[in-house]
This record gives sequence, C-alpha cells and structure tokens, in this order.
Amino acid sequence: MKALLTKKIGMTSVISEDGSVAAVTLLSANPNVVTQIKSDETDGYQAVQIGAGEVKKVAKPQMHHLKSANKLVATVREIRVNELPEGIKIGDQLAADLFSAGDIINVTATSKGKGFAGTIKRHNFHLGRKTHGGSNYRKPGSIGSMYPQKIFKGKKMAGQMGDEQVTTKNLKVALVDMENSVIGVFGAVPGPRKGLVIIRGKRS
Repeated sequence: MKALLTKKIGMTSVISEDGSVAAVTLLSANPNVVTQIKSDETDGYQAVQIGAGEVKKVAKPQMHHLKSANKLVATVREIRVNELPEGIKIGDQLAADLFSAGDIINVTATSKGKGFAGTIKRHNFHLGRKTHGGSNYRKPGSIGSMYPQKIFKGKKMAGQMGDEQVTTKNLKVALVDMENSVIGVFGAVPGPRKGLVIIRGKRS
C-alpha cells in the first residue's frame, strides 16, 4: 500500500540537467501512523486507516480509537486496498520514503472554493456581443424549450463553484527529501496552501 496524508506547502520550479524548467508542487509529508486495519472478516472490506498531524487533545471517542496506535493525530483517512500489505500492523509509521522520484501517483484534495459563480466563470460560456444592439452580455441564454416543461438534471447553470473533492491522476514524483520530509510533484495539485492532500501510488 503506497499512500500518505500530506499538507500542501506551495509551488516552485526545478531546472533539469538539460536546462528545461518545470513547475513542482511541494507537499509536507510528515510521518503517518497506521490507526486501524479493516478486513473482509471483520468489516466486510479491506482498508488501512492512517492518521497524520500533531494534536494535544482529542475527544474521548477518538482517544479510545487511537489508543492502540499510541499516538494522537489530527486527521484520519481510510485507504481502500485490494489486498492487505504483509506485515503491516497498527502503530506502524509511514514516511516520505514510501515514494521515490519517478513514481506515478494520484492526488486527492478539496479544491479552492470560488463561491456562487455565473456560467461564464463556472462553465466557460461565451460572452454575448456588446455591439449591434446586443444586451445579453453574461446571461446563460435559453435553458430549455416548452416541452417537456422542465429543466433536465445536469443543465449547466450558475451555482456553487469549487470546494469539492478533486482527484488529479497520473502525476509524477519529482523529488523526495527525507531530511525535510518533503515530496515534490510535477504540475499543480488541487487545493489551497496548508490544505490536506492524499497521495496514492497508482494501482498496477
């Protein structure tokens, strides 16, 4: 199982040996701890629950749940697996060296919230013309005909934009810095700085 809970630091650029410049997102990959192991026999599915983040105090239910891991963590997430890794047990530490440069990964995070947005910003609709008597600049236009006298689900309209779970697939690990517990990923990663980012190794 190759998965880590990380925190987004920001973006920078790296220069390769041939002189080309590439954008890289830096992720803080402090050690994670295995807090629970779920199996088909006990839970009906297979998953490994991991936690990360320093915290001094948690509620009693969480404290009881994390007692076996012997560590209090701020964030807990479950990673589904096809097969449970051999030798893994509650309390094990997972560090940045779980990944190496060149690995192909998928990253999941909550995108930046943009608030209530119109169709031009949200769905890239065209502006209306501003000459020859045009007055419909930013309106969506027709949203349906007289029949069947309803609006079909999925119609592109104005509404809440962003603040939703986004998974970006097939990104490449650029660097792994064990000294500073940092993982660099080529390209952009969804979410704001200091946001939670889950990175997973691509399943074969």
